[in-house]
Amino acid sequence: MTRPATAPDTRDIDIERTRLTSTLAETWKTPPGFWGALTTVDHKIIGRRYIFTAFVFLALGGVLAALMRLQLAQPEARLIGPDRYNQIFTMHGANMMFLFAVPVMEAVAVYLVPLMVGTRNIAFPRLNAFSYWIYVAGGALLWIAFALDMGPDVGWFAYVPLSGPQYGAGKRADIWAQMITFTELSALAIAVELVVTIFKQRAPGMTLDRIPLFVWSMLVTSFLVIMAMPAIMIASTGLILDRLFGTHFYNPAEGGDVLLWQHLFWFFGHPEVYIIFLPAAGMVSTMIEPFARRPAFGYLGLVMALIATGILAFGLWVHHMFVAGLPRLGDSFFTASSMAIAIPAGIQMFCWLATLWDGRPVFKTPLLFIIGFIVTFVIGGLTGVMVASVPFDTQVHDTYFVVAHFHYVLIGGAVFPLLGAVHYWFPKLTGRMMSETLGRWSFWLIIVGFNATFFPMHILGLEGMPRRVYTYQPDLPWHGLNVFISLSAVVLTAGFLLFFINVLKSARFGEVAPDNPWDAPTLEWATTSPPPSYNFAMIPVVGSLHPLWDERDTLPVADGLRTDRRELIVTTLAAAEPQAREASPRNSIWPLLAAVATTIMLIWSIFSPWAVVWGSIPIAVALIGWFWPKGTPEDES
Repeated sequence: MTRPATAPDTRDIDIERTRLTSTLAETWKTPPGFWGALTTVDHKIIGRRYIFTAFVFLALGGVLAALMRLQLAQPEARLIGPDRYNQIFTMHGANMMFLFAVPVMEAVAVYLVPLMVGTRNIAFPRLNAFSYWIYVAGGALLWIAFALDMGPDVGWFAYVPLSGPQYGAGKRADIWAQMITFTELSALAIAVELVVTIFKQRAPGMTLDRIPLFVWSMLVTSFLVIMAMPAIMIASTGLILDRLFGTHFYNPAEGGDVLLWQHLFWFFGHPEVYIIFLPAAGMVSTMIEPFARRPAFGYLGLVMALIATGILAFGLWVHHMFVAGLPRLGDSFFTASSMAIAIPAGIQMFCWLATLWDGRPVFKTPLLFIIGFIVTFVIGGLTGVMVASVPFDTQVHDTYFVVAHFHYVLIGGAVFPLLGAVHYWFPKLTGRMMSETLGRWSFWLIIVGFNATFFPMHILGLEGMPRRVYTYQPDLPWHGLNVFISLSAVVLTAGFLLFFINVLKSARFGEVAPDNPWDAPTLEWATTSPPPSYNFAMIPVVGSLHPLWDERDTLPVADGLRTDRRELIVTTLAAAEPQAREASPRNSIWPLLAAVATTIMLIWSIFSPWAVVWGSIPIAVALIGWFWPKGTPEDES
């Protein structure tokens, strides 16, 4: 047990500032070395690991995309065979959606939300550590299987009966289904942590109308995760039961229904788009203020648009099933709802444009990515309205038009803001600035390469080129555009390579950043860059939506927290009035051990149903160790 740095029940107000910071650093520290790396529950360290791991998966997914473009550059190419190509496009989609897009957004929130709401750690920090290890295990399962030629080959949506026991021989579909369990378990854990952090750990005075817009976006996103993810976990569990235990959830011959899979999958799958987009929208709303040098136009409208998008996201899933033969009345309803979601998206666009119009824009790299996002996402949104129409969707269904549309929405709508966010919050993570020159070069290469790569796919789709084909005949009129797209992908790849070079170089040699290099108004910039282990020596008290602009020199603080144990303030839901002092758990090895036990059980269950029985025993042991009192000062709480 670690000895307390001060006498029991010593409060922060009782000791001088210099000694206070050293005392808090001792209380909240992560021990150096390998053991400390395995046991830490510091949200900043776990958030950085999440972000780094997610970008590794982005790079791996990019390699797969490059292989596909190499294969399709020539008709009747023989570089990749049909079986491997099926694995590659499945891996690309599953990797990007489940291992990069959702995790990286939650990872940014894991790092930033506690800082933005003015608390010292995320809620349930051990669950946070557990979620990371489970996420890594799920990613490793997928990529090791691919390396062993056992990668899933059923598309990222794994439709039955293709993925069922009749057509999906071997363990490939099982690996896909179990990877879902890993990643969704991780996502659900983070969503719960964020909801509790935002509702109960906000700094005193941070009322609902003073919450930063990125935090609002993560609150809505977390509720989407909590409500949408169980659908895909139920669907994948049913698939595993059909494949391994002989149930018939998706077998019409025995009373099952193949369309049940599509309903469950897309009930999750369409909100998934907004689970990725809403955090990006929150990033844009937050970043645009310091670069426009004025508050975001229409704060209330932006918040309402986030909430409306979250609600409408659950009324759109059938527009992925227009060709499945559903009743026409249902199609009409989902056409209308698919078009209606353009309204809150449009409100956000007008607010961002009005902010720039009425501001004094400073065109740094983050703002360039915001502008690139606005242009690209509008194009993706317009094609989204087009495919919401049943007659048009019927014509372009499963063609490259759809590939173009969702890459405009997902890369334009999420990756561009994310790249801007990396440039913007890089000083907070590392204490150094990214190179502005390399940032501008990477922006222009990415924006030009992206549009040259994906816009012609609209034309390919209108010309009838289907998705997921590993080659095509030379007499079809697709060769020229495919060559152009593949060459353009080289420019896009060069842009991303330059971005990664900029990150690595700046992390080591970049200019040392001041605490608030952008003169931003939100609380994460009220502490040092990078922040200390305890985030804030004294918990800030918030009196406005932009505390660092309105109380630039004298940010008020709360006192009375103990320094001999990890302690933070719990506040009321709406008014954020101080309610209680709450202990925050210390570092522990048990989250890692629980993740290892869960991983063994889940992978073992692919091969034997008895794994669920025998594998539960070590999980129970790990959970008992997790919650067993350790005699630390935090146990007194």
